[in-house]
Amino acid sequence: MVNFEPKPTYNVEDLRQIVALLRAPGGCPWDGAQTHESLRRNFIEEAYEVAEAIDEASPAHLKEELGDVLLQVLFHASIEEDAGRFNLDEVADGICKKLIFRHPHVFGQGGEGTPDSWEALKRQEKGQTTETETLQAVAKSLPGLWRAEKIQAKAARAGFEWPNAQAALDKLAEELAELQQAVAEDSNIEEELGDLLFAAVKVARFFHIDAEEALAGTCEKFIRRFSGVEAAVTAQGRTMHDLDVAQLMALWNREKHPEQREKKTREGKHQ
Repeated sequence: MVNFEPKPTYNVEDLRQIVALLRAPGGCPWDGAQTHESLRRNFIEEAYEVAEAIDEASPAHLKEELGDVLLQVLFHASIEEDAGRFNLDEVADGICKKLIFRHPHVFGQGGEGTPDSWEALKRQEKGQTTETETLQAVAKSLPGLWRAEKIQAKAARAGFEWPNAQAALDKLAEELAELQQAVAEDSNIEEELGDLLFAAVKVARFFHIDAEEALAGTCEKFIRRFSGVEAAVTAQGRTMHDLDVAQLMALWNREKHPEQREKKTREGKHQ
């Protein structure tokens, strides 16, 4: 039991102290045993839950999830403070200095405040002297489609870009043919599949589409149609395993066609 007096409301400093108490001897054994590595997945999951709260347009949910992310930040800072390497104030000092440096147009040093000027200042700050270094700096831990998009965007700023969307589509078709050839030869399938996905991201960029969001939408569509198929199978008094692939695909197409008709109807109303 630690010496702690409850309060009607708490602030960030209170949270900092609570984390310290939890991790200290006599606190929570689980909290005290955590490391950056053991918490890594938790941090990623909490960030995605913030994104979900944003998608829901729910302030209450967003407030809760931002609190979970803030806890993760304080937890990692507490681990480093105990190790004597840095503390939360030094984290705040670093980000304040970064923001001031990257906004000279706001803090009195002039400049334009454009995306290009931001990138130039970022390169200066990180000591990047080549275009390749800007690509290498894109975090490897990002979801693959987002990482591909960022790498391609940085390459495009260096002038390395297809001239138009059709050229990107032609490249996508080329990569599909190479994947089909790899499958036929049972060789380099993973590499060619990666090339196809990378080319698909390039097409998405030309149409200003977030590839991750596009794929997320398709996942939801797949679940919706799958649910319809399963409901149809259940209505027959059978299970999914009782039907062969051809029978299941027939039900799938039945679910798919009404959606396509509804889509055309919506498009017709907007024309």
